Amino acid sequence: MHSLHARDPGHELLDGPALDPAELRRNLREMARLNRLPGGVGTSVAAIRDALDHGAGEVLDVGTGGGDLPRRLLRELPAVRVTATDVRPEILDLARAWSPPEARLRLAVADARALPFDEASVDVVHASLVVHHLDVTEAVSALREMRRVARRAVIVNDLRRGRLAHAITTLTVLGLTHGRYTRHDGVLSSRRAYTLAELDALAAEAGLRVMARSPSFLPRVVTTYR
Repeated sequence: MHSLHARDPGHELLDGPALDPAELRRNLREMARLNRLPGGVGTSVAAIRDALDHGAGEVLDVGTGGGDLPRRLLRELPAVRVTATDVRPEILDLARAWSPPEARLRLAVADARALPFDEASVDVVHASLVVHHLDVTEAVSALREMRRVARRAVIVNDLRRGRLAHAITTLTVLGLTHGRYTRHDGVLSSRRAYTLAELDALAAEAGLRVMARSPSFLPRVVTTYR
């Protein structure tokens, strides 16, 4: 077992060069289920609502995965418009297939480290379970890009590294999922995550400061930066 004092250098299966279509589909379905737990999509939506002006505005969802956050945002906030991106086209294809036609939703392939959007072009940039995939230099680059694009706030939803968080995440993932990608990457993610202090230091290097944070005892924490 790798020590939790430092981030695990292991590689997640979803970051591999090629993905098995059946396993990927199962992973995204299972992640949507896990996202309904405390600290997941509901907490992100609440943070985004608070950052917007009366729930209206433009949101960029970086690393959207299966697109469950944009779909919920569009259901709950009638005046919001969402651009959902992912670095992998095959993931974005599934998000597109699972999302009903909606004029307020746009999907685009994009890398968090070099976002193809103008400065201050959206109100809020949101990233869920993205930052822990990146090493320190990459994470700072991504956070700096999110800051560049956002007018109001950058919202990061991610796991935090720690003994209790790792134990809860492991029990939850192994107890509720069956897919190879989900079980392998879910457990590894909790060892690859940054501590909250580490995340805040990366954000500070990117020019961001903490404005709000969801309960920090949960394995997943949502932080609003500006």
